Amino acid sequence: MTDSTRTAPPPDPLTGPPPAHRPRHRPADGRSRRRSWQDHPLRRATPWLFLLVPLALLITFTYVPVGNMVYYSFTDWDGVSPDRSFVGGDNYEELFTRPELFRVFAVGLYYLAASVVQIAAALYFATILSFDLRLRNLFKGILFFPYLINGVAIGFVFLYFFQDGGTLDSVLSLLGTDGDHAWLGDPQSANTALAGVSVWRFTGLNFVLFLGAIQSIPGELYEAAQIDGATRWQQFRHLIAPGIRPVLSLSVILAISGSLSVFEIPFIMTGGATGTQTFVIQTVKLAFQFNKTGLASACAVVLLLIILAVTWVQRRLVPDEKVDLV
Repeated sequence: MTDSTRTAPPPDPLTGPPPAHRPRHRPADGRSRRRSWQDHPLRRATPWLFLLVPLALLITFTYVPVGNMVYYSFTDWDGVSPDRSFVGGDNYEELFTRPELFRVFAVGLYYLAASVVQIAAALYFATILSFDLRLRNLFKGILFFPYLINGVAIGFVFLYFFQDGGTLDSVLSLLGTDGDHAWLGDPQSANTALAGVSVWRFTGLNFVLFLGAIQSIPGELYEAAQIDGATRWQQFRHLIAPGIRPVLSLSVILAISGSLSVFEIPFIMTGGATGTQTFVIQTVKLAFQFNKTGLASACAVVLLLIILAVTWVQRRLVPDEKVDLV
C-alpha cells in the first residue's frame, strides 16, 4: 500500500476526532503584525523618567523655598522660634509705608550705569577678537578670567586695592598724583569704585555670550561682505548687530536684574556702610541682624515681582524676532 492510498487513522473514542487544521489569521497585507516599542505603554512615560530627578531637584530647591518665602511674608516669624503668627499683609504695608526701605534702590543706578559700560566693552572686544588677529586666544582668556574668580576673593582683593594707602594709592603716588584718598569713605566714590569692580568681573561673561553669537554667523556672509568692499563698521552694522540681537536682549535683561539684586561685592567690601547698602543687603540684615524674617521675606517677594515686571516690559518693548541674515 502506498502513501497516496493510506487512509487516515480512526478517531480515538476518548478524545474524539483530531482537530481540523485551521490556517493562522493573517492581516490583509499578508504579514504578521509584531508588537513594537511604539505600542509599549512605557514609551510615553520614558521622557518623564529621564526628567524625574531634575524636576525633583528643581522643585525641592527652587519652588518649595519660593513657596515658603511667600508664606513667611504673611507671618511675623523671627527666623528662630517655632511660632509663626499669621499677620496678613502687615509686612507689605510696613514695607510700602517706609520710604527708606525703597531708597536703597538708588544705589542700583550706579550698577545699572556700570552694566551699560560692561556691555559696550564686551561687545567691542567680542567684535574685535572675532576677526583674525594675533594672540586673540590669549586676550580671550584674559577677558574671561575675572569671571572665573570667586566673588568673595574678588571682594577681598579690591578691598585692599581701594583702602587708604593701598595698591591704588601707591600707583597714583608713583605717577606723581596725590594718592591719599578715602575711596570707600564717601557714598559717591565708594559706589563708583564698587560699580567699577562689577564691570571688571562681569565683562567676561557678556564677552563670551557676544563672541559665541558673532561666531555663529555664517562665514560666507563675511566673505561676501569683503568682496563687496564692506568696511569693518559696515560688517558690524549690517551683519553682527542683527545677528546678535537675541543675545543682546538677554544681556540687557541680566544687566537690569543684576543691578537690582547686587549683593556679593558691596557686602564683602563695605557691608553696606557709607551709603553702599543695596536692597538685597538690606533684606539680609532684616532677616539675620534684626530677626524680622517675615518683613525680609516680603522684601524678597517684592524684589522678585519687580524683576519679573521689568523683564516682561523689556520683552514687550523689544520682542524676540527671528534673525534671518541670508
